[in-house]
Amino acid sequence: MADTILDDPIMRMIDGGAKVIDVRSPEEYDDEHYPNAINIPLNLIQAKAAELGDKSAPLVLYCASGSRSAFAARMLSMAGFKNVVNAGGLYDMPGY
Repeated sequence: MADTILDDPIMRMIDGGAKVIDVRSPEEYDDEHYPNAINIPLNLIQAKAAELGDKSAPLVLYCASGSRSAFAARMLSMAGFKNVVNAGGLYDMPGY
């Protein structure tokens, strides 16, 4: 039986150039992280938001369980970012 490749919207965003942001602590990030993810801990997300550039560019956020990334996604949306997606936890990330 052939493997089925699912059409995952988050994977399409990543393949299309979305920035992947890990909002966990630096220690959690150093332990393991999604390939090419940028580590911006939740407590720094507002301070570092300006460094993310274009507010219409796609951003995919994750943490360990999805709760911190959900909060970070709300904060970025309130800061004017238009294309922010909470992908949930690290192990929810496509292909991980």
